[in-house]
Amino acid sequence: MTITDDLQKLLDILPQDLRQILEKHSQRDSLVEVVLDLGRRPEARFPNQAEYLSETPVTQAQIDDCIRRVGTFGGDNRAGIEQTLHRISAIRNRSGKIIGLTCRVGRAIFGTIGMIRDLVETGKSILMLGRPGVGKTTALREIARVLADDLNKRVVIIDTSNEIAGDGDVAHPAIGRARRMQVAHPEQQHQVMIEAVENHMPEVIVIDEIGTELEALAARTIAERGVQLVGTAHGNQIENLIKNPTLADLVGGIQAVTLGDDEARRRGSQKTVLERKAPPTFEIAVEMLERQRWVVHESVADTVDTLLRGRQPSPQVRTVDDNGKVNMTRQLVAINGRGGQTLAGEESFVPPARQANGWRATGQMIPLAPLSSENHKGSGRSEFDRLLNESFNDYNDFDFDSTRQAGPNGEDLPLHVYPYGVSRSQLDQVVQVLSLPVVLTKDIDSADAILALRSHVKNHAKLRQMAKARHVPIHMIKSSTLPQITRGLRRLLNIDDPDVSDDRELQLFLHSASDDEMDALEEARLAVEQIVIPKGQPVELLPRSPQVRKMQHELVEHYRLKSHSFGEEPNRRLRIYPA
Repeated sequence: MTITDDLQKLLDILPQDLRQILEKHSQRDSLVEVVLDLGRRPEARFPNQAEYLSETPVTQAQIDDCIRRVGTFGGDNRAGIEQTLHRISAIRNRSGKIIGLTCRVGRAIFGTIGMIRDLVETGKSILMLGRPGVGKTTALREIARVLADDLNKRVVIIDTSNEIAGDGDVAHPAIGRARRMQVAHPEQQHQVMIEAVENHMPEVIVIDEIGTELEALAARTIAERGVQLVGTAHGNQIENLIKNPTLADLVGGIQAVTLGDDEARRRGSQKTVLERKAPPTFEIAVEMLERQRWVVHESVADTVDTLLRGRQPSPQVRTVDDNGKVNMTRQLVAINGRGGQTLAGEESFVPPARQANGWRATGQMIPLAPLSSENHKGSGRSEFDRLLNESFNDYNDFDFDSTRQAGPNGEDLPLHVYPYGVSRSQLDQVVQVLSLPVVLTKDIDSADAILALRSHVKNHAKLRQMAKARHVPIHMIKSSTLPQITRGLRRLLNIDDPDVSDDRELQLFLHSASDDEMDALEEARLAVEQIVIPKGQPVELLPRSPQVRKMQHELVEHYRLKSHSFGEEPNRRLRIYPA
């Protein structure tokens, strides 16, 4: 990746004392902009920080001196430095006098579009979205050069503020053989767009910052004439354009449609729904989330239709590593238990915070049938620690290599598992405690298998289609609980469930448990091991809070026993039954 910025030409317009400071600055090459506001300290901004260059406030004389060294300010209050890509933006007072300047560094970065070069070569129209400063204009400039020089196309750039090809009559070399049409007044941009098509026979039109309804209509007119469009728009994501009536036409426009009774019943929706009005002006959209992470919507029409139906699309995420290699992954969205939306592979079930209920594991466990009762009273932490030491062996000494087998399709271990709708924290807990050769991945393309909630799979046909297309098996579990997750992972690894729960699995319940929760779990364990299993008698436990009872239910399930809660709050408690 090659960077050219002509930084010295920008520094030359600054006051001498500020210029000398920046010329010697350690982060000079990463300078983003210099801000000069009347009566305030001058400020230099870098990618991750900002710092003052002087303790002396900026004077009007310094601002006027800078203005004399730059070009003329246009109707958009922007000026440039001839033969450079730098942009000088002005802030005026009510009488029109300039009292502030933002001197932004313009850099030509060759190689920025490696992530989407394949899309550029398709000849389809591409819309770039992203927050200010993420690099939209830099990418646009590089796309114009690649199309003109490498693909030998006739490219015309509509350069409203001279930001793409630089100030002055001679365009900056960064745009290659592409031609540039300047715009005298920003409000005339749509007219220049039409003029470019009518007068200069372009194959590609490049537009920066489509922001008005007239410009959106001009873009549609150009696209309908068979000219490839590459442009940027105000908005961070496609959802922003759908909700923006001014720019909605870029993605096809939105209209309300009244459905017939049969169609509404078939869709399972209301009779009045939103639908896309026409084909999108831009066939591909790229959301520039970060400089090295872009989200690609290969079909804007499909994305808009999916969003209007209340579902989330599955776009492609492209990133670049330090070696310049482009990585492509697929982003899949699930609906979490709280009605929100979360990326599949991330935690999609958030259990409520555990709260101690104040009950202690003291008193007598009451068997329903007569037996020799024996009081079990808590005797402090030392006694409890002794019981734990007897019950739980050191699972770190367990040699798991002897039980490791190939994955479900003969994959090499560790097995890469894509979780869908399953609690990420509980999955990590099971994998860590049981020492399973499993790696959780957020990338469905690199997954060996999918572990998903059965209810989520039934309601998500797209997941099934993607899994089928990639030949990735889906393993379903009923609920996002520790026992279900444990059995699901064992099935994935072709490991037979043990006849009795091994001690390492019991360690799962001690992970981040409070004292009251551990007392409750120990009470349930003793009931199972001392009464229910050896004597075949049911046992009632002490009353507990709903969250603690849930943990007790899961512990009992590990012993392949059944349990039910009965009674009224706050005296509701667990009853454990023999096999």
